[in-house]
Amino acid sequence: MHMNRRAFLGTTAFGLAKLAAQNSVPDAIKNLRPMTAGVQPISDDERRARMEKARRLMREHKLGAIVMEGGTSLFYFTGTRWTAGDGLLAWVLPAAGEPAWIVPRKAGGFPKGADVRIYDDDPYKTLAQFLIERGTAAGTGTIGIEERARFAVFEGLRQAAPSLELASADPVTIGCRVIKSPAEIALMQHASDVTIACYKAVLSSLREGMTNAELSANIDAGYRALGYRGSALVIFGKYTAFPHGSIQPQQLREGDVVLIDDGCTVEGYQSDITRTTVFGKPTARQREVWNVERKAQDAALAAAKVGAACESVDAAARKVIVDAGFGPGYQLPGLPHRTGHGIGLDGHEWTYLVRGNKTKLEPGMCFSDEPTIAIPGEFGIRLEDCMYVTPDGARMFTKQSPAIDQPFG
Repeated sequence: MHMNRRAFLGTTAFGLAKLAAQNSVPDAIKNLRPMTAGVQPISDDERRARMEKARRLMREHKLGAIVMEGGTSLFYFTGTRWTAGDGLLAWVLPAAGEPAWIVPRKAGGFPKGADVRIYDDDPYKTLAQFLIERGTAAGTGTIGIEERARFAVFEGLRQAAPSLELASADPVTIGCRVIKSPAEIALMQHASDVTIACYKAVLSSLREGMTNAELSANIDAGYRALGYRGSALVIFGKYTAFPHGSIQPQQLREGDVVLIDDGCTVEGYQSDITRTTVFGKPTARQREVWNVERKAQDAALAAAKVGAACESVDAAARKVIVDAGFGPGYQLPGLPHRTGHGIGLDGHEWTYLVRGNKTKLEPGMCFSDEPTIAIPGEFGIRLEDCMYVTPDGARMFTKQSPAIDQPFG
């Protein structure tokens, strides 16, 4: 199981607070009801269309096939969830012909009628034989390896078929996944709606002396009440200046900045939302910085138009923050990271709103919009909503926060 630092901090906090919190769930969370009705999974027809697009991109980039192990790309194309283990569990999509599964004996769970190639000893010999049978230039040519595949796959195939050239499958997998379909956007919209419902209930449970671990446990309980699995990074006070949190235990005090950040998963698709508010009455300084942050988020949204370079969206948000006296660039106090990341089946995926990325925005691309203002020793403010690009500009999945003391629109 992959766990990033944010997930680790949230899981640790939850573990510490679980026993204390399980008998004291706030009424606002108890009153939540499941939001599972009406969710439409990705259809088989859409997955077949994805494979056809991948084949077209393979021909454009002169790849004879792509190889992937378990992960979100495998789920994207097949709807199958696998976790990489000791043996090879691979799926191969050739540029022409039907795909195949390369698996050890006793493996199961394949689509009906699938071409399953079973190996006993050497999986890479079986993989190479399939590529030769499919006419990949009679065992020569270029094969794309998906970015999450282990190095052992690359090395094993290189040794089994030295005549093959191995390359990155990114032009194919990213080329498919970076543009979301209406069905994908609908699932991401639902995940965002669930997250906002959870956050609204959870923030009403704030109280003096509460630990960030307790609030994290409440978020977990909120998602479970809504029918989903989710988590959040929870930070109080001066620790909000650390964009990815702190392992230091924190207790809520009057006047503390409160930051919660993350989301949930619906049919594999992610939400990622941050709300930053204050417990009690905000100071003039907190309100001023929050307002600058909101203007920076607005600037990124306005700049996210079809044909614009990804780096121009980052530049628009960063300019607002620098013009307010922070930075410059990535310097602190200021915005220490990129303005946004791609989102879909992975919480962070290609492509990124960051300096140097000249990729042009296209309809269907989805990003977080999360410029941060971090002021070490004081506090940090991050507002994060995700957006999807349309022919008429970018639209948010969620209503932006109107004010520091009004986290929900």
